[in-house]
Amino acid sequence: PNQRVGNSLNSQFTTVSHLVPMLSLDNSYNADDLTDFDRKARELTGLEEIEYCIEPKFDGASISLIYENDQLVRATTRGDGVEGEEITNNIKQIRSIPLSAAFSSFGIQQVEIRGEVIMSKSSFNQYNQLQAGRNLPPLANPRNAASGSLRMKDPKDVAERGLDAFLYHISFYTKETNNSAAHSSLLDTHGGNLSLLWQLGFRSPEKETKVVKGIQAVIDYCLAFEAGRDDLPYEIDGMVVKVNDLQLQEKMGMTSHHPRWAIAFKFKARQATTQLSGIEFQVGRTGAVTPVAKLDPVYLGGVTVSSISVHNEEYIKEKDLKIGDTVLIERAGDVIPQIVKSMPELRTGNEENIIFPKNCPVCHSILFKEETEAVWRCINIECEAQVVERIIHFVSKDAMDIKSFGEANVRKFYELGLLKDIPGIYSLDFDKIGELEGFGKKSLDNLRTAIEASKQQPLYRLIYGLGIRFVGETTAKTLANAVEHLLDYQKRTEQELQELEDVGTKVAKSIFQFFSNEQNIQMLQQLESLGIQLKNTKKETGGSGSLQGQTFLFTGTLTQLKRSEAEAMAEAHGGQILSGVSNKLNYLVVGEDAGSKLEKAKKINSINIISEAEFLQLVAAQ
Repeated sequence: PNQRVGNSLNSQFTTVSHLVPMLSLDNSYNADDLTDFDRKARELTGLEEIEYCIEPKFDGASISLIYENDQLVRATTRGDGVEGEEITNNIKQIRSIPLSAAFSSFGIQQVEIRGEVIMSKSSFNQYNQLQAGRNLPPLANPRNAASGSLRMKDPKDVAERGLDAFLYHISFYTKETNNSAAHSSLLDTHGGNLSLLWQLGFRSPEKETKVVKGIQAVIDYCLAFEAGRDDLPYEIDGMVVKVNDLQLQEKMGMTSHHPRWAIAFKFKARQATTQLSGIEFQVGRTGAVTPVAKLDPVYLGGVTVSSISVHNEEYIKEKDLKIGDTVLIERAGDVIPQIVKSMPELRTGNEENIIFPKNCPVCHSILFKEETEAVWRCINIECEAQVVERIIHFVSKDAMDIKSFGEANVRKFYELGLLKDIPGIYSLDFDKIGELEGFGKKSLDNLRTAIEASKQQPLYRLIYGLGIRFVGETTAKTLANAVEHLLDYQKRTEQELQELEDVGTKVAKSIFQFFSNEQNIQMLQQLESLGIQLKNTKKETGGSGSLQGQTFLFTGTLTQLKRSEAEAMAEAHGGQILSGVSNKLNYLVVGEDAGSKLEKAKKINSINIISEAEFLQLVAAQ
C-alpha cells in the first residue's frame, strides 16, 4: 500500500458502487437565492440563525476514497453518482493524497471521503509547455486535464501531470468496536471534519473555509472570494455553503436530487473583450455551412479563446457583428465560449460587413437554404469537407467506435490519399500507414484490431454512423429493430416509415431520400462485401434485464449523467428509449428546465414522472 508508482498498466476500469450515493448540489446564482436557501433552512430546523461552513467549489474531477484500517483501499470516479470506475492505481500518483492516514486515532475503522482532483494553473501551463516540446497538442483546460488524467492507462503518465486533490467531505464512517479513543468534537461539524482531514495529512480546504453565522455573512464571503478568484493558484467556479452542524444536516435530510443542507453559489460567467478579426466558414458532414468568428486570442476562465461559432447568417445580423468589431465574450457555465454582443460604440469606421458566401467554401458548389431553416447548405455529397466529416462521425465513439482512429488520423489519411470514403476504412493500406511518423507496430496493430472489431457492431451503430440527417441514436435503434436487413429500407415508402415509433414526416423524408440514393446503396453493398454486418442479428432495444419491457424518455438537463449515459444505463438493464411522449411511455425522467414533454406527460395518467435520482434508485434497486 505504500508504493505509489505501479509497474502494470490499467487494462480496464472496473465499475464499483459508492458506499453512499454522490448526489448533486442545488445551485444559486445571486444573493436572493442564498437568502431563500437560508429561509428554508431556518424553517426546517426551527432556528432563528444558522451557522454555515463556506468553502470553494473546485473545478476538477470528483472522486471518492475508501480507507480501511488506516490504509487507502479504493478510489473511484463519481460516475453516475451511484457507481463509478475504480482508479486506485492512478489516484496513488497524486502526492497530496496519503496512502495511509491515522483514522484509528479518532476511533474510525472504515471511512469514505469525497474530494476533487484538480490541475493547478502552474501545472497546467508547465505540462502544455512539455506538450509543445513534443510537438503534441496542448490540453484544453485544467478541468478536462484533471478528468482525463484519472482514466489514463499508465499510472506513470498520471504522475507526470502533477495533479493535486482537495478532500472536502466525510460521507460515511464506521467506528472500531474495541478502540478506546474518545469521541472527537471534530466529527460533529462539517468544519471539524475538514480540520480532521487536514490533521491527518489531507489537503482539505480548511485554510480556504470560513464558518459564519447568518446568511449575510455567507453572502459577503462568497462575493469576496469571487472578486479574488483570478488570483487563486487553481480554478474554482463557485462556493459551497453547508449547514455546519452535522446533526442539523441529518434533520434537514435530502431530496431525491440534492441535500437540503447544502447549496452551490455559482460565480458569474467570466467575460472579456477582444477584437473580431475575421470569419471562417466551415462545412459539416450534412453540408451545413457554419461561420466561425476568429478572435484576437484572449485568456478567459482557464483557456485561451481564439475562435467562437456564430452559428448562422441570422445570428450574425441579430448580434450586429462586423469584422473589426470589439466584442464582449463569455464562457457560459465556464465551458462554452460565446459572443454576448458587439460594441458599436467603439467602432472606428474601418469595420467590414460579414458577407455570407453564395458558394461552398470548399467545393465551390452553389449553396441552398430551405425556407424553414436558418442554415445554408452545400448539397454536393462529394464535397471534400463533408466526406471527411462523415468519416469522422462514422468512426466516432457513439457510432462505430473505432478506437485509435480519431479525427486527426482521418484528416491525415485523407490528405495523403490513403482514405477517400467510408468503405475505405476497411481496405486501408497498412504498409503505407506504417511508413508514417508515429505509426509503429503497436499503433498499427491497435488500429487494425479496432477496425476489425467494428465489423460486429450492432446494426443501430452502423445506421447512426451513416449520418442520415435527423437520425439520432434513438431513431437509429428504432430503424435497426424494424427490419431484417438494412437494405430492406429501399422498399419502404415515406408513409410506411412514418408508421415507425418516433419517426415523423421530416425524419421519414430524410430516411427515404437516403435509401433512394444509388450512391448510398452502393456504399452499403460495398461495406457488406467488406464484412460489415447489415443484418439485424438481435433486437437493439428492450433486451434482457431488470427493466425489460419498460420504456423511458429523458427531458430537461440531467445533473448527474449525460443524456447518452442515462439512456445507455436504461438499455443495459433491458429498457427501451422513446423520443416522444405517448401512451407507450412508462417513465419520463425529468431533469432541470424540463419543457413541453413534461406538460404533455402530466396529461397521461399511465406515465410515471420521476427525477434523475429516482431513476438511479430504480436501476440500483434492480
